[in-house]
Amino acid sequence: MELNELRQQINDIDIQLAQLFAKRMDTTLAVARYKKDHNLPVLDRSRERQVLARIAEIVGEPYEQYSRVLWNTLFDLSRSCQNKALSQGSQLEERIRLALEKTPQLFPSKAAVAVQGVEGAYSQQACDKLFSLPSILYFNQFEGVFQAVREGLCRYGILPIENSSAGSVTAVYDLMKQYNFHIVRSIKLKVDHALLANPGARLEDIREIVSHDQGLSQCSEFLKQHPEIKAVPMANTAAAAQYAAQSGRKDVAAISSRSCAQLYGLQTLLENFQNSDHNYTRFICISKELEIYPGASKISLTLTLPHQPGSLYNLISRFSALGLNLTKLESRPMPGKDFEFMFYFDFDASCYAPETAAMLGDLSRDLESFTFLGSYSEVF
Repeated sequence: MELNELRQQINDIDIQLAQLFAKRMDTTLAVARYKKDHNLPVLDRSRERQVLARIAEIVGEPYEQYSRVLWNTLFDLSRSCQNKALSQGSQLEERIRLALEKTPQLFPSKAAVAVQGVEGAYSQQACDKLFSLPSILYFNQFEGVFQAVREGLCRYGILPIENSSAGSVTAVYDLMKQYNFHIVRSIKLKVDHALLANPGARLEDIREIVSHDQGLSQCSEFLKQHPEIKAVPMANTAAAAQYAAQSGRKDVAAISSRSCAQLYGLQTLLENFQNSDHNYTRFICISKELEIYPGASKISLTLTLPHQPGSLYNLISRFSALGLNLTKLESRPMPGKDFEFMFYFDFDASCYAPETAAMLGDLSRDLESFTFLGSYSEVF
């Protein structure tokens, strides 16, 4: 049989599939009405397992796994259709709707902003790029920023969330979930590290280098080449520069920004000595309330998935079905859990699109652990 003939057979089968799909979705709506009349939940895992077992018997071993993927996708579509028909909008969908209505049209140019670190920190530089006239309060620890926003001392907070070389700042993700805060804007900042020391110090004199964990990690190649130098982590890179200056020692240097050299009266021993020339850190602007400004085109989530075959694939298929571009997918083990993982998702989408809000609502209902971190714009 020729290829064109085989393709025609597939076309004929596709027509039947499309007609049966429409018929199945119509029946799904009838099921939804019955469930509403009899006060039954949309989700019925027992019924789904029965269907999967029956379909596996029908298609046989060669196609059993493929059928499982297909029918799990059908289940997702069916639940979404039923929820929409019954107007069972989730709490998250309602919060998103209210945020879209109440958020001002313009992102503020001035505000009280909590920043982790001291003057000269990269977080301050990010803050100055996001706000024209910020009133900055500095805090030693990440959690201090969250507490300041929670208590109303500041409306916003600025924190690093990931670096192109060292990866995600998991402590910030954990605090976002703990405090139930939201991202309202983000910015990518090019980070060029300098090695700063007190006037008169020479590179060969240095026996101790201080910086934030991320700064040390981003300059790890240099540290490997100098095993005689002790690396000491500090709260942030600007605090490290401040410490080096206040110590007065000529055997101590700090990995920090060039701007901190002038700020703290230090000299520059090395410039741009990080592992990669393309070293960027992404900072987020957080708030206590959910704010979604016009033009928001990026969404961030954290979630967990059942420890079973195909669960991640089934989730990703939802994004694919809506044509959404995943820009980040990362996982890490959950402390105290047996092979359970927390997933971080970033994707390009707008909450102004009803189908996006509906998908987020479905995820919040279907997943045991799901956190909507925010919908926002990223500044470069």
